[in-house]
Amino acid sequence: MRMRFGMNFRFGFICFLFILLFGRLWSQEATPEPRHLTATAKAGDGVITFLAKYEVNTPCNRAYFYKINQLSRNKGLRLNKSYHLPILVYVYNGRSIRSTIGIDDFELATRIQHYNERMHRAGLKGVDYRQDRVLWVPYSALACPQEIQQVPDPPKVVRGTFDIFGEYAEVMQESRQLEGCVYYLVSGHGGRDPGAVGRYGRRNLCEDEYAYDICLRIGHKLMSHGATVYFIVRDPDDGIRDDSFLPCDKDEFYWGDSLISDSQSRRLEQRSNIVNTLYEQNKRKGVQYQRLIVIHIDSDKKQERVDMFFYHQEANEASKSLAGHMQQVVRQKYAIVQKGRGYRGFVRSRDLHMLRESLPPTVFIELGNIKNPGDQLRFIRLKNRELISDWLFEGLLRDRITR
Repeated sequence: MRMRFGMNFRFGFICFLFILLFGRLWSQEATPEPRHLTATAKAGDGVITFLAKYEVNTPCNRAYFYKINQLSRNKGLRLNKSYHLPILVYVYNGRSIRSTIGIDDFELATRIQHYNERMHRAGLKGVDYRQDRVLWVPYSALACPQEIQQVPDPPKVVRGTFDIFGEYAEVMQESRQLEGCVYYLVSGHGGRDPGAVGRYGRRNLCEDEYAYDICLRIGHKLMSHGATVYFIVRDPDDGIRDDSFLPCDKDEFYWGDSLISDSQSRRLEQRSNIVNTLYEQNKRKGVQYQRLIVIHIDSDKKQERVDMFFYHQEANEASKSLAGHMQQVVRQKYAIVQKGRGYRGFVRSRDLHMLRESLPPTVFIELGNIKNPGDQLRFIRLKNRELISDWLFEGLLRDRITR
């Protein structure tokens, strides 16, 4: 018995070592070695400004930058030349940052997560790392982690104060990546026409109020990244509102202080005329990128749940691309926040007045069914309205970056 037990123990121990050894080898093989991110030097870029753009202008990162590019410290950058950055690019494993790069420090992993999110918001990284599985890690995060605490947050710059946003009148300058771009935002209905009206308990939910709030939120984000934004439908009293229930009113007017007509056909004609006039004015000034976004909330008599869907202009590739990029972002977000639910929103052309008669590339968006109890929460809950505006803004940003 003792002899058999001893043999079994030795055999089990050898198996354990075998599994441990080959498990480590397999783990190493399953995680590809990181590569360096590369970027091209543009006019005016020195080493400091070049690295600061990616938030890696620290002594440790600068020394590594000179080393991996075989540069002497007194040598400048060459215009349009590609350089390795002190940023390691890992294939994200879909589980965690720690297991991806082989660290145990939760706080460090969180800082790396926030770094990737900032790079994504700034437009330097086109897709969120959880979607494209591409994770950026500053060299100093692993080689000189003490420097992370020494990198100050970039100073906040106020772009301006705009009364149309109400309590959120102050717009901070987050970036300039949309500078030179013009957006026309049109929320559906307004004036004496509330659009679709849903009932939530004893309260009325008016389409024009929620569409307008989401329009303002999108416009606020666009402006914070340097865009010029025209709100075609405007309200003198209602800025961005965080209340669940937005009171229905009739005091909206059009850009230029013109009254909203009671006639539906005239209302649509007013909107397209205002947009087209502004479009031609900006075109003569040399503005090349102009887009029109029309926001509506559907009203299905069957009261079925409706996912966000997008219409584009017929035979207009820029319009189709715009709608496609926005729907792509929404589809990806659904897969993250509502796993397994599925997404049935679509992109297609349709012969609607604002699509047919408007000159800029246009997307017409339906956000949901205001008469469906599930979709109503999409508008009543502040967090959901903010998410909708975040996703649609990201789609607009993605379209601009790819043009």
